Amino acid sequence: MGLLDNLENQAVTGLLGNRSDSLAASLLQMIQSQPGGLQGLVQSFHEKGLGGIVSSWVSTGQNLPIAGEQIEQVLGSDKVSQLSASAGIPPDLANSAIAQLLPTLVDKLTPNGQGPEHSGVMEMVGGLLNSFTQAKAS
Repeated sequence: MGLLDNLENQAVTGLLGNRSDSLAASLLQMIQSQPGGLQGLVQSFHEKGLGGIVSSWVSTGQNLPIAGEQIEQVLGSDKVSQLSASAGIPPDLANSAIAQLLPTLVDKLTPNGQGPEHSGVMEMVGGLLNSFTQAKAS
């Protein structure tokens, strides 16, 4: 089962084509370089009043949706622009595409309903990044 296997992400793939993989890789790199890694990103959502949403992504239940405007509220417009540019997607689609992909990525990085230790997250992020790199090469 691939990373982009649910209907929400298929919609993003339909919009962005193979660039959804580039955006997912850019998001994983962002998580990896985020101060505090995945836990730091989760903390940012809590600080912006969106803790309930991000907690649903970490937990084993259903992921709550997030709006593109909320993504920009947490990440900031500069970070969204950087992600858009690095993934090669139109800036006007970036917020909504990130809003579709980020919940799935966080969910995949927290398979047991909690974040692994910092080194475990980095290992998981690295593995997912490698899978995107290999998929692009083939």
